Amino acid sequence: MQPFLQPGALVRHPGQPDWGLGQVQSAIGTRVTVNFEHAGKRTIDTVHVALEHAEPPETGS
Repeated sequence: MQPFLQPGALVRHPGQPDWGLGQVQSAIGTRVTVNFEHAGKRTIDTVHVALEHAEPPETGS
């Protein structure tokens, strides 16, 4: 499992860019539950999908 996949981490699914930004809810073994902006809560098996680390969106002052 990728070390950044901890609750609260922001990720993107490389095969589903339309899902938007996701926040890791839990990570147990190779299964990661992520809440995506446009797809809701999904469970991803990191054996099959390498989630990408994402930075939080910049907020203008």
